[in-house]
Amino acid sequence: MATPIETAIESNAIDGIAEVQGEAGRVRQYSLKDQIEADKYTRAAKAVPNANRGIRFTRLVPPGAVGGE
Repeated sequence: MATPIETAIESNAIDGIAEVQGEAGRVRQYSLKDQIEADKYTRAAKAVPNANRGIRFTRLVPPGAVGGE
């Protein structure tokens, strides 16, 4: 199922209209490239909710293995 962002990007790609002007004013949308980059960014941000949860290194020391006496 397509998300609202995917639907908006698809409709903007099909329409191809970047700027419209009328009596009420002027409307300009972001370029298609910027919209795709924003979608990639939001997907990446959702994929990694906590930046600290990447690779974790842990040093395990079994009991009795520490010498020195």
